[in-house]
Amino acid sequence: MRKTNYHMHTKRCMHASGSDEEYVLAAIEGGYEEIGFSDHCPWKYDSDFVAHMRMPLSQFDDYYQSIAALRDKYKDQISIKIGLECEYFPKYMKWLEEFKEAKGLDYIIFGNHYYKTDEKRIYFGTECEYDHMLKAYIDEAIQGMETGLYAYLAHPDLFMHGRRKFDELAEKKSVRLCEAAKHLHIPLEYNLNGALYNDVMNVTHYPHPKFWEIAAHVGNDVIIGVDAHEPKAMMNDRYRDEAIAYLTSLDMNIIDKLPEKH
Repeated sequence: MRKTNYHMHTKRCMHASGSDEEYVLAAIEGGYEEIGFSDHCPWKYDSDFVAHMRMPLSQFDDYYQSIAALRDKYKDQISIKIGLECEYFPKYMKWLEEFKEAKGLDYIIFGNHYYKTDEKRIYFGTECEYDHMLKAYIDEAIQGMETGLYAYLAHPDLFMHGRRKFDELAEKKSVRLCEAAKHLHIPLEYNLNGALYNDVMNVTHYPHPKFWEIAAHVGNDVIIGVDAHEPKAMMNDRYRDEAIAYLTSLDMNIIDKLPEKH
């Protein structure tokens, strides 16, 4: 299996650290063959809302140009792709599709963080404690995947960050999500930043074993995402090695490249 990672942030999102080049150098030192930057999407809002966990739209060109320059500088050592991690915001999807095409992005991944738009400030990661919000999370995850815009679904079990117990409803909704992803040929991401959080905080949020047992039973493809917020994350193989061993024990198909979009 090739060593790749397509989930990587930059300090522009205001909750990551390190320069763009430091991420690339760390990936080279860590033995990666291909990486992709996927910082949080700089949405063009209808309102005057200012997000505090994503770059403003005015920084996008610097983001793209910086990574494009690094892609050329290190082309003989590593393959670099340029992407974004984007939500499914229904009223902004036409803009996102046009933006992706106009800017020449290699890919976008689906991080289903907020209900409808972050202008509403309803974060799925905590609000899925409530049954109606878990249902909304699953509904919007499926609707987003159905657009065909996204390469894969990042941290699909994000809902367990706020849910206290993987109960009967969580199981039922996970089956629905996994079956939809398989039908749509959308890989699910096993998120290593979540694994680190689980370990450090001594909790079981995401990745959640019961979710991944369901994904294994359904037969989903899985892609491993470092979800790097600092360069040194690209040099720590502990959680990656543990993920490979665990997913292999479930007999899951681990993919090491972005799926072809048709």
